[in-house]
Amino acid sequence: MSQHASLTLERWSAFSRDQQVLMIANEMNRAGKLFGPGDRERLRNAYERVLRLADLTTEAQPSRSLRRELRRWRELAAGVYLEPDEAQHRALFRALLLLTPVSAKQLPLLMAERQP
Repeated sequence: MSQHASLTLERWSAFSRDQQVLMIANEMNRAGKLFGPGDRERLRNAYERVLRLADLTTEAQPSRSLRRELRRWRELAAGVYLEPDEAQHRALFRALLLLTPVSAKQLPLLMAERQP
């Protein structure tokens, strides 16, 4: 199971919204490097961590609108977990980073290397 399986909602809630989104983004960044044919199991594990953190973040959010957006985002991420697609992963990564002003500042740093 995921290394975040024992992470409690109480512990996760202690992090700010920005920190939560950035920690999900960290896992997405790791996953983005695992689309090679020999990395499928590691990609699957990375996406399990992404989904777990997305679930915790959704549960921790007092904002209904952010919860709704995170649930939509998580549904799309679950699709990539089931059927890995690198282009879809990049689009999801970008959308995640746009969820908060602090994480959006990371776009030029994290997405620049992924441009064709």
